Amino acid sequence: MRSWSKTTGILACLALALSWLSGCDAAPPSKPATLGATPSGARLRGADLLDPPEVASRHGVLRTTLVVERRRVWVGDRRLWALTYNGRYMPPTLRVRPGDRIELTLVNRVGAQWQGVTADTNLHTHGLNVSPRRPADDIFISIRPGATYDYTYRMPRSITPGTYWYHSHIDMHSAAQVAGGESGIVVVDGLRAYLPRHLRNITERVIALKDNQIKGSEIKIHPLSIGARTNRTVNGQQNPVIRIRPGETQLWRVANIGANIYYKLRLKGAAFHVVAQDGRSVHRIYSVDTLIVPAAARYDVLVQGGPAGTAQLETQPFSTGPAGNSFPQANLATVVTGGPPMVRARIPSLFGPLVDLTRARIAGRKTMVYTENTAGTRFYINGKYYDPKRIDFVSRLNTVEEWAVRNDTQEDHTFHVHTNQFQVMSVNGKAVDPARAWHETVNVPRGRKLVLRIRFSHFTGRTVLHCHLLNHEDMGMMSVLDIRR
Repeated sequence: MRSWSKTTGILACLALALSWLSGCDAAPPSKPATLGATPSGARLRGADLLDPPEVASRHGVLRTTLVVERRRVWVGDRRLWALTYNGRYMPPTLRVRPGDRIELTLVNRVGAQWQGVTADTNLHTHGLNVSPRRPADDIFISIRPGATYDYTYRMPRSITPGTYWYHSHIDMHSAAQVAGGESGIVVVDGLRAYLPRHLRNITERVIALKDNQIKGSEIKIHPLSIGARTNRTVNGQQNPVIRIRPGETQLWRVANIGANIYYKLRLKGAAFHVVAQDGRSVHRIYSVDTLIVPAAARYDVLVQGGPAGTAQLETQPFSTGPAGNSFPQANLATVVTGGPPMVRARIPSLFGPLVDLTRARIAGRKTMVYTENTAGTRFYINGKYYDPKRIDFVSRLNTVEEWAVRNDTQEDHTFHVHTNQFQVMSVNGKAVDPARAWHETVNVPRGRKLVLRIRFSHFTGRTVLHCHLLNHEDMGMMSVLDIRR
């Protein structure tokens, strides 16, 4: 747990004192290892929720190394063979600020194919407005076993604060490697600046949703069936305890960093007050009782403690359609409300800046149509199966385009584009409130059409757009976009 309250211990108090003295909103130094946690991340069922380890930028630069290897580690309450970063199923959170530079060395020690999946890998910083060219977010490269690659990402000062993530994006094997464990959290600091002063030091929690299918003593990575029985974890823990005081307000960074499945989150007796989605603050906070989180989506939410007692953070049953999958109810964590009560704060109505492309000059229009074969084994955009050597769409830097994404299948898909976020204008002809319309991963319901507008800023180069159900991406539902001057 990351907290700026007075009850979190000496280290948190020192960090808070330093931030007060400096008068800035800087992130505290990286936390030491949590007492009672083994190096491989063992967690007992029902233990208190723990944040992943954290690496934070200093003086505008984050330097770190991620080592990819197959190891037997604790996943929930079982020891399983998994694909790990730095020997952990739940790897370090990377915490940066707008304008920072990330210098990241990726070391591939996987060694050989596992379950028929390539040992080559790479890294995608999902949602960040960074260059798609090497040595930054070039997802077309392959880092072979035994090789090392030095990534450098330069983030513009205009990058939006919120929750992002990183994961493997190797062609045709992304689903397997992400399902095996290759995913972690990125936080761009700055959301607290939009909160009223009395809420800027609230407890902050990472709620990273990671699922796995189990085969014997290992995580199954190939072949994957989206609808198969799956084990769901929070921060790599099995049904952890999340503690909150009556009336207390906490900031939860909810992120679905698994390969394929949906969550329909509910916490009985509480609402999710959404302050950011997909790394973009909303202009007007909105409150929901249930939160649908497709694969790759993130929501930063305020949660307030109710009367003393316990409640389950659960995912409710959810179906993606007759050609899709049905996901059953599952308990994810136990929320325990207790301790000295706090005065319940008023949730503000306005939050981040309003950016609206409704009146923008449209430089071009494009249409993407999702289809699939009857067997559900091949997926297409505009009738084309993915080919990394083919350029499917060309857009121009510093322009705004309007895209239509039409789902002509009988199951829900998602839409994700690299490098730039987009504003959803309408879904099946119904306008979307611009105060909460920005995403870079969004669900496209079966038989519906989504219209979005996207501004191409800062960076040129070849990148991709695709369905972020990674099984579907790996089976062809991805296109190459070339952003040019």
